[in-house]
Amino acid sequence: MSKLERQSVLNYIYRFFDIIVLFFIVFDFGYDHTDNFTSPHVFGLITLSILLILFNAVKLSVYKRKKNQRVALVNVVIISILLIASIIVAITHSHNDYHYILQKIKPILELGLILYFLLRLLVFVRYIYEVYYNPTIVFVGSFFILAILGAFLLMLPSATVNGISFTNALFTATSSVCVTGLAVLDTSRDFTIVGQSIILVLIQLGGLGILTFTSFFAFFFRGSSSFKEGLNTRDFIAQDGLKDVFRAALNVVIFTVSLEIIGAIIIYSSIIQNTVIKDKIFFSVFHSISAFCNAGFSIIPSGLFEESIRFNYGFQWIIMILIIFGGLGHNIIFNFYKKIKVSVLELFKAKIIHKRVSIITLNTKIVIYTTVILLLLGWAGFFISEYNNTMLEHPTLIGKLTNAAFNSVSPRTAGFNVIDYSKMTIPSLLFVIFLMWIGASPASTGGGIKTSTFALAMLNIFTVARGKTRIEIFGKRISSESTSRAFAILCISLVVISIAVMALLMFEPKNTPLLSVIFECFSAYSTVGLSLNFTPTLTEASKYVIILIMFIGRIGMLNLMIGLLRQINHQFYEYPKENILIN
Repeated sequence: MSKLERQSVLNYIYRFFDIIVLFFIVFDFGYDHTDNFTSPHVFGLITLSILLILFNAVKLSVYKRKKNQRVALVNVVIISILLIASIIVAITHSHNDYHYILQKIKPILELGLILYFLLRLLVFVRYIYEVYYNPTIVFVGSFFILAILGAFLLMLPSATVNGISFTNALFTATSSVCVTGLAVLDTSRDFTIVGQSIILVLIQLGGLGILTFTSFFAFFFRGSSSFKEGLNTRDFIAQDGLKDVFRAALNVVIFTVSLEIIGAIIIYSSIIQNTVIKDKIFFSVFHSISAFCNAGFSIIPSGLFEESIRFNYGFQWIIMILIIFGGLGHNIIFNFYKKIKVSVLELFKAKIIHKRVSIITLNTKIVIYTTVILLLLGWAGFFISEYNNTMLEHPTLIGKLTNAAFNSVSPRTAGFNVIDYSKMTIPSLLFVIFLMWIGASPASTGGGIKTSTFALAMLNIFTVARGKTRIEIFGKRISSESTSRAFAILCISLVVISIAVMALLMFEPKNTPLLSVIFECFSAYSTVGLSLNFTPTLTEASKYVIILIMFIGRIGMLNLMIGLLRQINHQFYEYPKENILIN
């Protein structure tokens, strides 16, 4: 048998093992088992783990390519360590009963299979976007596949308390992947710890994008990237060039995970005295990831409106900081990090000259200024309009200021609520809709039309009013392509939301309040997750409308249109120019 034939046989065996591992994972976590089944189940896991170690060891000797060897080596190391750990656990608990030992070993072996399958899944996804030529379609397809896969996982018997329909499962999965937060079921009551964990994984993958995680592992396994892989990853992580694209993805993942861990630790310290929250560790991890990814999901019955939380002002400030960091985007954070790094170096090394070169980019300046203005306007606006309304239950000035600040931050695509939005005044609700529509910043975990889009639209209005032909700010000229793209995104958002509003008015009862429908559609498109208690009452048809709007809002309608309609050949001609009457 030739070398290629041996590799082909090994690939088929690899796929067979992938199916077996997936079967074990689904069977383990998706269904409840009797105690009598534990013994053969654990022995089956041990046998499968040993076979995976042996097979990957064979692959190490057959494959010569470094990337394949690294994947196989990581598989061998992970499964071997966890298998040895399970043996140590069995030995140290040898004085206990046989059933107790098996119960201790089982989760360790299951963790090994999950890690193995995740690695295989990421390798498969990287292979897909390595060979496919259209980065936009691959990007859109990854979100679609995640949503469908998440829906089927949520339909497993052990994921919910009383079962779930496919529509509700798809709605929840799409809301998680699109980091929206709209929920037709109560996440705390209707989903088990398994279901909540599935939602958490979908939030994390949806917030950063599976392509970012795949690029992270690709860089780890290969240490370099191909031109085609770079094209796929560059657009999603907003990297200007192809150089060090995978290293940028590596930095994004490390930064995100580090900040989420720090956030979880601080959240845990702020709720340590809370008697309402039972599993404080899982609560802290869940809300740290949900806040940074701007998802808005919560695992307590009333969300952050729960009495022990809505008066915990320290906890709310932690959530706000995580939301702001996630909504700014990693490129803004990294740009500031570079500025601080250079400034520190200049203090100790006088020969380094960066004084005349602007490190803070124009994009960073526009995003920061727009974000700060919107946050301050929202803070002041909510403090004034809700002072004698929803803020009456907060007796102290600190409480009122914190509540106003949270209401200014949360509509920026996060979706957490520390008040009942159905009790808000009409001016406040309209301002919330405005903030939801603008959303977060480009290349962030949030949605909306984005702060830079809104800023360019406003700047262009003043530019036209002053009779100028181009936008000039901070000593720079903004390209006409950026302005055109901003107005295209702005118009598409209003068209899509208008169509969604009309669709919901047709599918919902005639007495449905118009404001509730408009609020829901803006929240879905901007992936915010706030609602006027309208989401759980949606009809079956309306749920699919919201699912589509959440999906379009997350991937961006313009991105989808560019991916489908972009012409490969450039047009080297120009038609005669003629002006059109506008006003």
